[in-house]
Amino acid sequence: MAISTMEDTCPGPPPGKFILKKMILVVAAFQLWWPAASAASEAPEFEDCRIYSGPGAPGIKARCAKFPRPLDPGDPNSESIDLNVAIVPALSLEPAPDPFVPIAGGPGGASVESYAGMLHAFAEIRRNRDIVLMDQRGTGESAPMRCEFDDVLQDQDADADDMAVLAMDCLEKLPHDPRYFTTSVGVRDLEALRVAMDYPALNLYGASYGSRVAQHYAKQYPESARTVIIDGVVPPQLPLGPDIPTEAENALRNILGRCEEDASCNTAFPDLEAGYDAMLAALTETPAVVSLPHPITGNVTEVELGNAELAVALRLMSYTPATIALMPLMLSEAMDGNYIPITSMFLLIATEMSESLAMGMHNAVVCTEDTPYYQEYDRTALEATYIGPIFMDVLIAMCRDWPVGIIDEGFHDPLNVDVPVLLLSGGADPVTPPYFADLAAVDMPNARHLTAKDIGHGVVMHGCMPRIVGQFVENGSLDELETDCMERTFITPFFTNFAGPTP
Repeated sequence: MAISTMEDTCPGPPPGKFILKKMILVVAAFQLWWPAASAASEAPEFEDCRIYSGPGAPGIKARCAKFPRPLDPGDPNSESIDLNVAIVPALSLEPAPDPFVPIAGGPGGASVESYAGMLHAFAEIRRNRDIVLMDQRGTGESAPMRCEFDDVLQDQDADADDMAVLAMDCLEKLPHDPRYFTTSVGVRDLEALRVAMDYPALNLYGASYGSRVAQHYAKQYPESARTVIIDGVVPPQLPLGPDIPTEAENALRNILGRCEEDASCNTAFPDLEAGYDAMLAALTETPAVVSLPHPITGNVTEVELGNAELAVALRLMSYTPATIALMPLMLSEAMDGNYIPITSMFLLIATEMSESLAMGMHNAVVCTEDTPYYQEYDRTALEATYIGPIFMDVLIAMCRDWPVGIIDEGFHDPLNVDVPVLLLSGGADPVTPPYFADLAAVDMPNARHLTAKDIGHGVVMHGCMPRIVGQFVENGSLDELETDCMERTFITPFFTNFAGPTP
């Protein structure tokens, strides 16, 4: 869950037949009981290493180790898997005893790689605290649960039933039983690491799906959580899926409306919303065939750009201010028949998302914690969105026969423990809007919700937010947070041409 990452940091996969084939392969079967305890683990042995945000990225000095854990948390004698752990040491020679623990989104994103791509957001925190990173089981280098696909599976005409077949193919090829790769097992691993390292408590940051993990950890181990920051909040009581197309549509309309209200943007792209609606209808009826150099490989690639591919690009571009700033320009170019910019963005997003998310782990989570809890939803409302009902159709089809894994009792209950929780929302978030955070905080006795206007999915890297979260973690309290600076947060202005915004 990659651009963001949330990539990432996105909860649930992006829409569109092409991406859905690569990113949602799931099914459901039976519940497992949750064992009460497991044997204590020894502290892992660390050695010098470097961690990276991706190929070609600069390395960050760290200390790395493998942390062995039983595959079945209720059976210490079951197969052992190694979890990837990295510690980025504090700058202080006498750091605080309670480290800071960022948790990646997805589900399926790796915490080590995600942190390396956003480390500046936590620079204030690192002054006095170690940064402890553990790839959740099934992600990164922690017994990865990945599914590979042949190019033939990228057929544009594949439907939800085809995706269900691919899910079963994925399931057969996984190296481990997916029932043991859910959030409920992941938080148990994190607590085992805390105990093994003799940390008195953890300061947690969870983005997107990671916000679900952070909340559940605090629910299961309230004495082990000193502070919790959740960014792009996933409320425990709300299974993800049915709201995503509607919220994505709301976010897109908000962006188009902002362009209309902006004098420079409206002058450059008059009647943008009407033009977009006409283009979407045309591409739905007859996809455009676009030939272009692939933005990553440089190889000439031919893409059939229909409404599904357009939806992938629009949804993920809506995540961050930098790509939001490009959307009116790219849509205007496409309306004039130049589909290369928006198609290039589609290819970039598709490639990065498919490479960054461990889809076997993603499916284990979604088909255990989300799809079994879907109620009736308004299909007519979904048909009125640019994503459409295919998103839900594919999720449900691919979770039809996937085995449901371990899930704790009360998993979907809201967090209600006396731990200070800072909730962060983007006012223009296309997947976890601000009211999601309000829903999550309904029973929190010690919480504060901050909303960053016109920011998309994930706000910790923007404006003065790094300073705010640094102050929160340092003090361990929500009192006297200096948040006035949020009113001065710079929003990237809309590009009126490929040279940039109007001066």
